[in-house]
Parts: sequence; structure tokens; C-alpha cells
Amino acid sequence: MVRWLRPFGRAVTYTRLLHLFIAIVWPSMWLFIKEAWWTWLVAAAVLAPVGLVPAMRTAEGMQARLLLTGHRHDSEGTDIVVAPSASWRDRGRLVVWLETRLLLGCATSLFTVQLLLASVDLVSAAFGRDVEEGVLLLLDGHEWWHVLLVPLALVTLAVTVVASGHLITALAHRLLGPSPAERLAAMEERTEQLLERTRIARELHDSIGHALTVAVVQAGAARAAGDPAFTDRALDAIEETGRAALEDLDRVLGILRESERPVSSRPTLTDADRLLESARASGAKVEVEMTGPLETVPGPVSREGYRILQESLTNVLRHAGSVAVRVRLAVAGGTLTLEVRNPLTADIPGPGRGSGLRGIRERAALLGGRARTGPDEGDWQVRVELPLG
Repeated sequence: MVRWLRPFGRAVTYTRLLHLFIAIVWPSMWLFIKEAWWTWLVAAAVLAPVGLVPAMRTAEGMQARLLLTGHRHDSEGTDIVVAPSASWRDRGRLVVWLETRLLLGCATSLFTVQLLLASVDLVSAAFGRDVEEGVLLLLDGHEWWHVLLVPLALVTLAVTVVASGHLITALAHRLLGPSPAERLAAMEERTEQLLERTRIARELHDSIGHALTVAVVQAGAARAAGDPAFTDRALDAIEETGRAALEDLDRVLGILRESERPVSSRPTLTDADRLLESARASGAKVEVEMTGPLETVPGPVSREGYRILQESLTNVLRHAGSVAVRVRLAVAGGTLTLEVRNPLTADIPGPGRGSGLRGIRERAALLGGRARTGPDEGDWQVRVELPLG
């Protein structure tokens, strides 16, 4: 019983009825002036060209969101579009919507008003009063049992209100909902957002992970060395790496807070010296071979290459410690080749494990390149080839 009564405790049930009544306000006023049934045909004819105006979908969508779903016009929790019509198909659907809303509004208002009048007439007839003949009710005489039909009329009225509200809402989702092109655009936008969030997560992992790894390695080395001069150098390295990580963190959080705000450029391979010096300060013996003009590498490739190099060096420090590392950066034949090699140790993870290694492969794949990570001739190797085109 409670389930059947629940719709009448919701405000949206009555705003949906109001939405239907609003559709017939101006034709009803015209009907009082002309007093002819054909005024409804004129009203229906007027709505056809009105529906071809692109801005009408915005007005109808805002009204439908507010009255039919209870959402504001700027809410994203509904499937009703508030953007102007972008194609003739959208305009056609809007014309059908306006005509259907007028027809359903007329039928619902007439039926509900007649049911209310019928309830009053039944009560009046039961008490011996004369009533006029209505559209829905033809009373013969004055019988006491007429009052027993009042609940039936009220139940029919309630069903009409709820059913018409559900029907007009379903039609709104169908006729004012997004077109296939708009659904595709929304899906592409959502995909871009997910990709951006994934990229941000990778950058946080690479940047913060690198800074923490350097700090842990430096602190452990300084404690083991017991040399004040070495400790000072270790603290300087920790400070520099931590400051760079904080800058990256501020930039990433800025992206999350204000997606429309321009963001400062991310580091590229031209800034690789900072990574190499950080690794050297942590005890690794880094040898670098650079060939080709790194400054000509396109921005997206150079930025992702920087992160790949950062993650590779972080893995060396984390799993191998202070070992000899050979880094090779080469730009030739329309390809950027990045290779990091170090002596293989038992603590280095296998080629399929670790979110950092998976991130390297994903970055390479997104740029149309390829990555190989794993043992190679007694070394641990990270080799990435990225196309420059």
C-alpha cells in the first residue's frame, strides 16, 4: 500500500502535471477568445515552425529538466539535452515533442478536470441536488449510492496524474535526449577525461615515486657512510629532488582543481640532466650517450620520454642501488630511441610485474611506439622506441 502512495509524496509528481498544463495555457486563452474547436489545430500548426528554431530545444530542455526530473538546467544527472538543435533531425524531434506535449497536455487536463467535476457531481447527486450532464458522467436520479463511486473517480484521477507524468517524462528522454552524434561526442569527451586522469596518476607515480626513492637511498647511504660531507651532499640531493616533486604535485593538483586553466609546460628530455644528476647524487654511476637533436623531438614525445627515463632510473635506484647505469638517447630516422641498462640483480622484478614497468609500456603504446623491459645479456634493460611523426 505504501508503495502505491509513495508517488504522491514526491514533488516531481505534481511538477510533471504542471508541465503538461503549461503546454495548453496559451491555446486555452485563445480558445476563450475564439470559442471554436479549430483553434487547437491552429495552435498545433503554429508549433511546427517554432520547433525549427534551434534555441527552442534549450528552453524546452531546461523546463523539462526542472519540472520532469527535478534537476537544474546545469545538472549532468539527466539524459535531457539543453544545447540548441544542431541538426535538422534534432529540430524534427523537437517539433514532434511540442506537438505531442500539446496533445497529451490537452487530454490530461480535460480528463483530470472532468474527473474532479464528476466527483463533485456524485456527492451532490447523493444529497439530492440537481447536476448538469458532464462529459464523463450521466446521472439518472438522486441515489445515495452515488457517493460510493467517488473513490473510484479519485483513484482514476490519481492514476491519470501519475501515468501521464511518467509518459511525458519518457517522451522527454526520447525526444529531447542526445542524438547519436551527441552521444558519440559525450563518449569521446568522457574517454579524454579518463585518459587525462590516467596520465595524471602516472605522473604522480613517476614523480613522487622518484623523489621518495632518491630520499630513501640517500638517507640510507648517508647513515651508512658516517661522513658529514657526504651527508651534506645527500641532504642537498634530497632537497632538490623533493622541491621538483612538489612542483610536479602543485601542477597536477592545479589540473584537477581547474581543468580549464592553462598549465605550465611539463618537463621534457631537454631537462634530462636534472634526472641524471639526481641519480648520480644517489650513488648510481650514470654514463650517458646522446646522439641527434633532442630539441627537435615533438613535445608529446619528449614529455613522455622524460617520464619513461624518470621511471627507469627510479627502478634502478629502488631495485639495484648504487650500480653502473648506461643511458642512451638517440634521435635518428624519425624515431626516438631511449635505452637504460644496468647490471642484473636478484631484486629486479620480472618483465610483467610492477605498475612502473606497465606504465612505461602504456606510454609507448599510446604514442604508437614499443617498449621492451627485462633481462638482456646479463643486464636489466629498458628499451623504448617512439616515432616522431
